[in-house]
Amino acid sequence: MKSSGVVKIFTYLLTLLFFFSGFTYGDTHADLQAVDADGYGTHPDLFTSDKVTVEGIILNRPDFMLDATPNEDAPYGAGGQWQIYMQGEGDDHAGTAIWMGQCYDNIPGGDGTYTDQEWLDEIYRLNHDPLTGYEFAPGDRVKITGLLKFYKGKTNINERHSAGPSNDLTIELLEAGVGLPQPEVITLDDVKDGNDNFIFDSSQLSGCEYYQGRLVKINNVSFVDANSWGPDAEMEITDGQKTFPIKLGIGWGIRPGSNNLNEPFDVVGIFDQESSAYMVCNDGYRIWVMNYDGNGRVLTDRAYGRYNLPGEINRDGKVDMFDFAWLVDNWLKCVPGSGGCSGNGS
Repeated sequence: MKSSGVVKIFTYLLTLLFFFSGFTYGDTHADLQAVDADGYGTHPDLFTSDKVTVEGIILNRPDFMLDATPNEDAPYGAGGQWQIYMQGEGDDHAGTAIWMGQCYDNIPGGDGTYTDQEWLDEIYRLNHDPLTGYEFAPGDRVKITGLLKFYKGKTNINERHSAGPSNDLTIELLEAGVGLPQPEVITLDDVKDGNDNFIFDSSQLSGCEYYQGRLVKINNVSFVDANSWGPDAEMEITDGQKTFPIKLGIGWGIRPGSNNLNEPFDVVGIFDQESSAYMVCNDGYRIWVMNYDGNGRVLTDRAYGRYNLPGEINRDGKVDMFDFAWLVDNWLKCVPGSGGCSGNGS
């Protein structure tokens, strides 16, 4: 037999082996977030019991986004909740929410509720690498495997409202402390049209769908109404012409009286969507900011001092030229009212 024939047979046998062993390639976040002309998810595994696997960078602390406090007797829509966002890398220009809830019996179509202790155990499992016990943090590169479920404009990875172990999702550490991705600088013109309506493009090549699930930054904006500031608040920013919704998290820095953003400021957060409808999902876009560190110039959470690296100024978990750029951009600036504005830079 010619060598080329041997190669063909060997390749054929390998293909059969992969097929019957259930081998699958990982999805991209862009694959997961694909939508039709109405904004409804189109990934084929939304309608199967097959789990997907996707890799990316964790963007947030779950405890700054949703309240995981256990309450097995909670009414519909309550009980502990947990969520992180994960952003794709390179050409994978998208991101995915990974969500968990405690009280599935209280959700239509739900199947089982975690007891308070079971819920605490489950959250501990999700927050730690199963092999090493490492506690996950924003800026870690991880691999997530789980079921898909569509919710108000975005495809989530979750347990499909079932507490059964066969529906468990898993998170594995690939590399710790890679660092948060640099936020993509956008303007309101990128996501709002001339009538101040959301720009919806089902091809994901422009508008709000293009930034779905990613870390973004909008410069030089103000609050429409600063009085609504507080944990879990829904606010709006404006550039003087257009507006955009902001969702505040529940981090320790967002509390009554902690808003000192009196002058035009920048916003850094996760581009999210929670549409007003379930089937036609071309609205409900927002930027979710988990926490605020009180810096007076940028509405964001830079409190990732866990790595404690000298020169790590912008707190993305690594020291690089972006730290130097941050230093230069803020040289001799001060926070008004901090007592440090006398002399140069006042």
